[in-house]
Amino acid sequence: MRFEDPAADFVPAVERVFGAQPRVLDGSRAVLLGDVKLQLEAGERELWLIETHGALEHRLGMVRVREDIEDALREAKGRLDV
Repeated sequence: MRFEDPAADFVPAVERVFGAQPRVLDGSRAVLLGDVKLQLEAGERELWLIETHGALEHRLGMVRVREDIEDALREAKGRLDV
């Protein structure tokens, strides 16, 4: 039997894809990069992009996490770069 946990590689994958060290939030299931929070939800199957302004948050969108967390992060980075 084999178990996979996309969250286990989440923080290092964020560093590799975005080229910056994120601030880790919520037990490594969420990170902050500047004013954008990346948060894993729904059993690590959804990656939410959340714009933060102090205590206020605005959800920008969601990327499905299929097999590789880095694929989802690359898609998220593409959406944020637009």
